[in-house]
Amino acid sequence: MSKPRLKVIISGGGTGGHIFPALSIADALRRTADADILFVGAENRMEMERVPAAGYTIEGLPVAGFDRKRPWRNVAVLIKLWRSMRKARRIVRRFKPDVAVGVGGYASGPVLKAAQKAGIPTLLQEQNSYAGVTNKLLAKKARRICVAWPGMERFFPAKAIVMTGNPVRRNLLASRLSAAEARNRFGLNPDKPTLLSVGGSLGALTINEAMAQGLHRLVEAGVQVIWQTGKAFEQKALQSAKGLKGVVVAPFISDMAAAYAAASLVVSRAGASSISELELLAKPAILVPSPNVAEDHQTKNAQALSSRGAAVLIADADARQQLVSEALKLIASPETLSEMSSKAAGLALTDSDSKIAQIVLELASESSK
Repeated sequence: MSKPRLKVIISGGGTGGHIFPALSIADALRRTADADILFVGAENRMEMERVPAAGYTIEGLPVAGFDRKRPWRNVAVLIKLWRSMRKARRIVRRFKPDVAVGVGGYASGPVLKAAQKAGIPTLLQEQNSYAGVTNKLLAKKARRICVAWPGMERFFPAKAIVMTGNPVRRNLLASRLSAAEARNRFGLNPDKPTLLSVGGSLGALTINEAMAQGLHRLVEAGVQVIWQTGKAFEQKALQSAKGLKGVVVAPFISDMAAAYAAASLVVSRAGASSISELELLAKPAILVPSPNVAEDHQTKNAQALSSRGAAVLIADADARQQLVSEALKLIASPETLSEMSSKAAGLALTDSDSKIAQIVLELASESSK
């Protein structure tokens, strides 16, 4: 039996939290259908590199976010938005998708708006417990809205909501590396406890500064470190790690499956994708929510784990003082780490990418009748 033919636009990006779920959905569609997939992102954002690297075609829009601190700059932003709307309409007319999928981020607004005006069914994928502005604006005309948190009816029409969880990179789940094998891959001692610090795909200043201050303490306590810094902090991190054994510094870790497998404990922001990965991989974590997000939604994300004993929450303002001490305390207690791991696994929603791909197929089938 042949796979059904399908044309899908997937739009959004800006951060790994939007891009990786989008790629997971695309991969699931290709497994399920004979799918022709076009990504549309924002020019000069990380999706313009990450998507082609994953084997997909992408087109960029000149769209940018509004500058709330310097409103006089928004004249240029409005011009970019107008140009993006025109380009999005041309892309939709030329590509003729059966379904358009929005994952959040600047580019998804113009593209899904154009698709909705053309009568093409749209699906929104909202990763966070507090809905993004773009998805809220598009929700009224969206056929389905895939979410990962209860109570999203306060943002979206209840009839369109489907609880799917957040898609994560399938290669993370497919990895069968042992901790020892993964540590070897990073050139580390296979038998030593290892801390993985990730501040998201773009880095996180507070986490990075806390790590820089406490790096010697970690190494002296026999803890190895894999540290994803983001580009902006890479040189400072390399300086902090100079002369220290058992510390791996990288601006971006492409083999996150190995990094997670190597980790006894993870330090992370509390973005929705990170939360889903930690749950599905059963990783104990210290979560430091970013204070620079709408309605402090990362704190709400983190509380969903910390309130159930699956993670430790440290406020951003306290991280420089508390982070490394808390990490050392947890790593010194394998029983606590094991208990946190078990509780994280109990919160996981599985096969999110396949569930969303199936909904896309259903929408395409409905619209063709």
